[in-house]
Amino acid sequence: MRRSAGWKVGVASAVALMGNPLELPAQGRRPLVIAILPFEDRGSYGQDKEIFRALRLGIPATIAAELSNHPELRLAEPERVARALKTQKLDPGGRLDAATAARVGKEAGARYAISGNFADFYGKFSLDARVIDVETGQIVKVVTNDDPALQDRSNLYRIVQEVGHKVLAAAGAGGSAAASERESRIIPTDALTDYSLGLLYESRGDNAKAAQHYNQALSTFPGYSEARDGVRRVR
Repeated sequence: MRRSAGWKVGVASAVALMGNPLELPAQGRRPLVIAILPFEDRGSYGQDKEIFRALRLGIPATIAAELSNHPELRLAEPERVARALKTQKLDPGGRLDAATAARVGKEAGARYAISGNFADFYGKFSLDARVIDVETGQIVKVVTNDDPALQDRSNLYRIVQEVGHKVLAAAGAGGSAAASERESRIIPTDALTDYSLGLLYESRGDNAKAAQHYNQALSTFPGYSEARDGVRRVR
């Protein structure tokens, strides 16, 4: 079944909800700008399909949060990424090939575009992310959760966290993210799922359902700052 044109608008709008651009590094240092794009569900089973739709937004939003304290990085402005996505003729499944992702990243002013996909097969979770050079359109590297200890859906946050750190290394950013509360926290899968559903419903303009899921995420994990930000947005 083909998805409506509204699906494209919803995905693009949701990108603008995934976080604010990072502050620039110290004067004289050129930031490495990265555009993080929606991820594709390449075929998941065992959960409600709405959850998998939500994870297309929640996973890249979580990767963005993981990278947000790195001193040499800046995320491309979400609004520019959303506008660039709207100009592309995405297929009904929302798949972004490397060339399309590169065009979106370039329009958003990024050096690299990050796209990817996931599959949840009744609890066994696979996550891939592609680091794409926006100038050449070539995939620099594909990173994945290849650690056998991190392939269970119950460890979803740690899976996303590991892939986010691999993206950082593949993009060539030196050092590591500044020490923060984010580095030591472990978000329960149920909380990450509710946060993702909040993003999905917010992108559809259903603020009541979005608030419900953001608040549920906070109930499960009170330290979930991104969910708290979501509640503020939809009030």
